[in-house]
Amino acid sequence: MWLGPEEVLVANALWVTERANPFFVLQRRRGHGKGGGLTGLLVGTLDVVLDSSARVAPYRILHQTQDSQVYWTVACGSSRKEITKHWEWLENNLLQTLSIFDNEEDITTFVKGKIHGIIAEENKNLQPQGDEDPGKFKEAELKMRKQFGMPEGEKLVNYYSCSYWKGRVPRQGWLYLTVNHLCFYSFLLGKEVSLVVQWVDVTRLEKNATLLFPESIRVDTRDQELFFSMFLNIGETFKLMEQLANLAMRQLLDSEGFLEDKALPRPSRPHRNISALKRDLDARAKNECYRATFRLPRDERLDGHTGCTLWTPFNKLHIPGQMFISSNYICFASKEEDACHLIIPLREVTIVEKADSSSVLPSPLSISTKSKMTFLFANLKDRDFLVQRISDFLQKMPSKQPGGSGVGRKASTMEPAPEPCPAPPKASHQLTSPSTPLGGRQSSSVQDAPTSSQGLLKLFQRNSPMEDLGAKGAKEKMKEESWNIHFFEYGRGMCMYRTARTRELVLKGIPESLRGELWLLFSGAWNEMVTHPGYYEELVEKSTGKYSLATEEIERDLHRSMPEHPAFQNELGIAALRRVLTAYAFRNPTIGYCQAMNIVTSVLLLYGSEEEAFWLLVALCERMLPDYYNTRVVGALVDQGIFEELTRDFLPQLSEKMQDLGVISSISLSWFLTLFLSVMPFESAVVIVDCFFYEGIKVILQVALAILDANMEQLLGCSDEGEAMTVLGRYLDNVVNKQSVSPPIPHLHALLTSGDDPPTEVDIFDLLKVSYEKFSSLRADDIEQMRFKQRLKVIQSLEDTAKRSVVRAIPGDIGFSIEELEDLYMVFKAKHLASQYWGSSRPTAVRRDPSLPYLEQYRIDAGQFRELFASLTPWACGSHTPVLAGRMFRLLDENKDSLINFKEFVTGMSGMYHGDLTEKLKALYKLHLPPALSPEEAESALEATHYFTEDSSSEEALRQEEQEGGGNEDVQDKKGEEKGISPPDYRHYLRMWAKEKEVQKETIKDLPKMNQEQFIELCKTLYNMFSEDPMEQDLYHAIATVASLLLRIGEVGKKFSVQPGRKPQDGAPEEDELPTPDPPQDPAPELQPPAAGDPQAKAGGDTHLGKVPQESQVVGEGGGGEGRGSPPQLLSDDETKDDMSMSSYSVVSTGSLQCEDLADDTVLVGGEARSPPAIARCGGTVDTDWCISFEQILASILTESVLVNFFEKRVDIGLKIKDQKKVERQFSTSSDLEQSGLSG
Repeated sequence: MWLGPEEVLVANALWVTERANPFFVLQRRRGHGKGGGLTGLLVGTLDVVLDSSARVAPYRILHQTQDSQVYWTVACGSSRKEITKHWEWLENNLLQTLSIFDNEEDITTFVKGKIHGIIAEENKNLQPQGDEDPGKFKEAELKMRKQFGMPEGEKLVNYYSCSYWKGRVPRQGWLYLTVNHLCFYSFLLGKEVSLVVQWVDVTRLEKNATLLFPESIRVDTRDQELFFSMFLNIGETFKLMEQLANLAMRQLLDSEGFLEDKALPRPSRPHRNISALKRDLDARAKNECYRATFRLPRDERLDGHTGCTLWTPFNKLHIPGQMFISSNYICFASKEEDACHLIIPLREVTIVEKADSSSVLPSPLSISTKSKMTFLFANLKDRDFLVQRISDFLQKMPSKQPGGSGVGRKASTMEPAPEPCPAPPKASHQLTSPSTPLGGRQSSSVQDAPTSSQGLLKLFQRNSPMEDLGAKGAKEKMKEESWNIHFFEYGRGMCMYRTARTRELVLKGIPESLRGELWLLFSGAWNEMVTHPGYYEELVEKSTGKYSLATEEIERDLHRSMPEHPAFQNELGIAALRRVLTAYAFRNPTIGYCQAMNIVTSVLLLYGSEEEAFWLLVALCERMLPDYYNTRVVGALVDQGIFEELTRDFLPQLSEKMQDLGVISSISLSWFLTLFLSVMPFESAVVIVDCFFYEGIKVILQVALAILDANMEQLLGCSDEGEAMTVLGRYLDNVVNKQSVSPPIPHLHALLTSGDDPPTEVDIFDLLKVSYEKFSSLRADDIEQMRFKQRLKVIQSLEDTAKRSVVRAIPGDIGFSIEELEDLYMVFKAKHLASQYWGSSRPTAVRRDPSLPYLEQYRIDAGQFRELFASLTPWACGSHTPVLAGRMFRLLDENKDSLINFKEFVTGMSGMYHGDLTEKLKALYKLHLPPALSPEEAESALEATHYFTEDSSSEEALRQEEQEGGGNEDVQDKKGEEKGISPPDYRHYLRMWAKEKEVQKETIKDLPKMNQEQFIELCKTLYNMFSEDPMEQDLYHAIATVASLLLRIGEVGKKFSVQPGRKPQDGAPEEDELPTPDPPQDPAPELQPPAAGDPQAKAGGDTHLGKVPQESQVVGEGGGGEGRGSPPQLLSDDETKDDMSMSSYSVVSTGSLQCEDLADDTVLVGGEARSPPAIARCGGTVDTDWCISFEQILASILTESVLVNFFEKRVDIGLKIKDQKKVERQFSTSSDLEQSGLSG
C-alpha cells in the first residue's frame, strides 16, 4: 500500500536492497523469506516485541536522490506481488518525468506530492463506508488478518501487548481481540506461537492472581487452558473480553449476531488507537448499565453523563452524584448508593431554565414538570451545552403528548378513592360465568371487560370496610398514611425521589390499594405503558382467534393458575388471564409462553388492570428476569448457578451437603421462576414480589439464602433429597403474613405437607429482615458479574447436551464412532456459525430458532458444504472436487430448501468412508445420476430423467408380476402385503417397518441405469480422483480397461434393448423372456463379465473375475449354452429376480447371451481411454439408447484388483477433522503465506 512519505535516516540497518534505480530502492526485511540466519531471528523477535509494521509489511520502497542521505518511505507491501506492482507503476509513470528535473529538492517535493495525491484518491473511494478507524489501528487490523488468515469480514476490536504462559515460560507478544476470535501471536528467537480461540468455544473466563501467575486472565475452552498476563491495563482488557464472550453466548442462545450500533453518537476526533467497534462496545455496555439502573425501556440510549449536585428539599441538602441524559429521560444517581435516585421523563418536563449562579450554587439548572415539581441541579461543568442537548431532545418529543392520556389515567390510579361498587362485579360475574371458554374468547374486546380498568382483587373483594378488620385494618390504614406522607414529601409518580426511606416503606409491605401503582413505577413498566397507548388493545385484537403452540399451552394452564383464589374460579378472571398471556405470546414469539408465566401473570392481574398486568409482564420477561422464560429457561439456570455459588460463600458447611443431596437444582427453579408465588402462601409471597420490583433479583437470592440458613440444622440431618424437600416445603408453607387484610387463601402445597405436629409459623417480615441483615452485602453489579460467569457455563453445558442429543439421533449403522461424530458435529457447527460471522447474505445466516429440535438448529448451505467436503472427503479430485461436492449436496438436500442438517451431512460422509466396495461405489454412482447431476453438468440429463421415469414404471410392472406370478417369499413381498387384508394389529406394522428397514439396506437392484453422458461424467470423476495417488499409473491403466469394457457392454445392451418389445407388460411369464435374443453370433474377443447383480458373482468377484479375459469368455460361452438349452426352472430365483429388476429395455444376463463384435471405431485401446474426451469421442454424439447398470460397473471394477484396493483402503477421518479445525481456526505459520485460500 502507498504510504505518506516519512523520513528514514538509516536505510540499510535491518533491510536488504533487492532492486534500485536512480530515484527509488525496493527493500526486503532481513530474515524474511529465504534463510536469514541469526540476524533474521533477532530481527523477527524485535519486530514482534516492538510491534513493528515490518512484521506485516516485510517489503518497502524508498525514494532517494543521489546527493541526499535522507530516504523517504513511499510504499510497503505484505507480499512480493504487491510491492512489485507499486514498483512497476513508479518505473512506468514517474521515472521519465523525474529525469527532466534539475533540482533534487524539486524531485523530492514532486514525488511526495504525487504519493499524497494517490493516497487521497484511494481514500476518496473508501469514504462512504464511514471508515473512521485511525491509521495505527488499521495497520494492526491488517497484521491480524494476515497473521491468522482472517477474512475481510472479521473486525478487530482492540489489541494489547501481553505475555502468554506456555508451561512456565512467558511468551511476550500481542493479543488481538476480534468480534468472533481471541488471537495471540508471538515470535521469539525462532520460536513462534500462534493461537486462535473462538469466543463461542470459551467455557470460562476469569481474572485471577496466583503465586505462579501474577495478575492474569484465564481463558478455558473444552480442551485447553490459557493464561495471559503482564497487561498494561488488565481491567480494560478483561472487560472487553467479557463483553465479546457475552455476545458470543447471546449468539448461541438466540442467534443474535453482532451488529454495530449505528445510532451511537460519534466522537468529533477519533482516538488514535481505538477502533469504532471498541467505542461501540463501550457505549453498549454503558447503555445496558444505564437502563438496568433506572429500569428504562430497552431502546433507550444514553447520550452522556456529567457530575453535579441535586438539591433534595426533604432533607435540605445538595447531594453529589451523576446526571444522565438520554433521548427521553433525565436521570440522577447519588454517589452514596441509597441517598437518592431520580428519573424525570422528558414527556413530563415543562420548563428547563438556567438559574443565576452564586457562590453557594454555581451554575444551577432548574427543571419543572407537569406535576408541579421543580428539580434544582448545580455544579454542572458544561451547563450551556447541556441545556442545548435537553432542548434538542424536548423538540423531538412527539407534539401530541401521549403523556396527556397518561396523566388522566395516572389520576385514576393515584387517587384510590374507595369506590362503592360491590353490585356491578356480581352482575358481570353472573353474566360471564356461563359462557364457555371459546365464547369468552370470541367476545374478548378489552374495553367491555371490567378488568380493563381495575385489578381483579377490587372486583372480588368482600364488601367489608376496613374498620371491620380490627387491628389488621388499622395497620393497613397506617401503611397507607405512611405512603401518603412519603408522596407529599418525596413526590408521587415517576418523578418521585427514591431514597433509603422508600426502601424501608417497601420492606414494611405496600398497602393493597397502592400495590399496582407502585409495581408499575418501580419496575419501569409505567414508562412503556404511557408511551405506547392502545398497544395492548391492538395486540389483543390481532391475537384473538389465532391458534399456535403457545395458545394451546396457555389454554392447558389457565385453570392451574391460582385455582384456590376466587378471582380465578370463574370466567372473568380466566378470560383476562387468557388475553394477557396470548397478547404477550403474540408480542414476543421467541418466548411465546413458558410455564410459570401463568402464575406470575395471575398475581399481576389481581393488583392491576389487564393493560398494567401486560406491561408488568413485559418488564419481568424482557428486563428484570432476562432469558428466564425462554424454551430452555437459561436465565433461571444462570441464577441457580449464582445461588449455588452464594451458598458456597455464605453457608459453606451446608453447601457440600446440598450438592450431595442435589437439592439446589430442584428447589431453585420453582422458587426463581415463580418468585416464590407457587411455594409460599400467596399473601406472604406478594410481599417478596413488592421488594423484587424495587430491588430486583438480589431480593430473591437473599430470601433463598435466608430460608436455607433458617433450616440449616434440619437439612444437615437429611439423608436424601426427598427428606430435604419436605423440610423446606413445610417451612415455606408456614411463612405467614399476619398483616394481610385479604381473607386467607388455602395454599394447596400446605394441604399436602401438613404433618402431625403443627410446625412453627414464620412471619414474612421477619424473614425479609433477616435476609437483609445477613445477606445485604450482595450488590447488583456483583450479581451481573456472576451472571456472566454462570452464563458461559450454562450455555456451554446446553450446547454439550445438544451435541449429545444430535449424535444420539444418528442411526447406529452410520459407521462413525461417537467421538468421530462429536468431532464432526463441532466442525459442522463451526461452519454454521461462520456463516453468521461473515456471510450475512447466506440463507443460513437467518436467525437460528432455538425452539427447533436440536438436529434442525444448525444447518449449512451449498457453499459451506463445499468447503467442508473439500477438507474432509477421502476422494480428493483436485479442481473437480467442488463439482463433486455440489452433486453430493443436491443428493443430500432431500427437502430442496438449499440447506442440509447434521444427519444428512453425516450420511453423505459415511457413504464415502464406511461400508464395503459395493457401498462406496453405490455412493459414487448416485452422485452421477439426477438429482445429484444437475442439468447444466449434463446436457442430456433431461432426456435421462424421462428415460428413467419410463424405465422405473416398467420396472414396477415387472416387479409386481414377479410377486403375483412367482410368489417369491422375500422381503419384497412387503408391497403385496400392504395391498392385502387390513392388518390385525400394530405388531403387523412393526414387522412391516422392520422389513422396510431391511429393504432400504439392499437397494442395489433399485438403482436406475446410467446413460452415456452420465457414464462419461463418472469416468471424469474417477480420473480426477486418482491424480494424486501413489499408484496413479496402475489406476489409470485399470480404469481405462474398465471404461472401454463398459462402453462395449453398453453397446451390446443397446442392440438387445430394441428387440424384446417390452413383452412382460403384455403378461408373458418372465421365464419366456430369457430365450428371446437372436441366435448367437461369433463369440466376441472381449466379453461382458459374468453376472449383473448376481450375489455369487459378487462374492467370488476376487476369484473368478480377477482372472484373464479368456477364462471369463469360457465361462460366458458355457453359461450361454446352458441358458438356451436348459429348462427355465434351472435358473435360480436370485438370478431371475436380478434380470427382472433391471430395465426391460436391456435384459442382459450372463446366462442368456454373449457379446457381439463391436465396430473398430468404438474399441478403446488403454492409452486412448486415459482422457475423458476420448470416451466422449468414441460414440460420436451422445447415444440416448446406450445405458449401463450399476451391477455391470461393479462387476467390471472387480476385475481390476488395483481399483478394488483403492476403494477398500481405510482412511482415518480423525486426521482430516484435525486439519479442518486448523483451517477453521485460520492458523497461519509462515508470514509470507498468501491467505486467499483460507479466507474463503
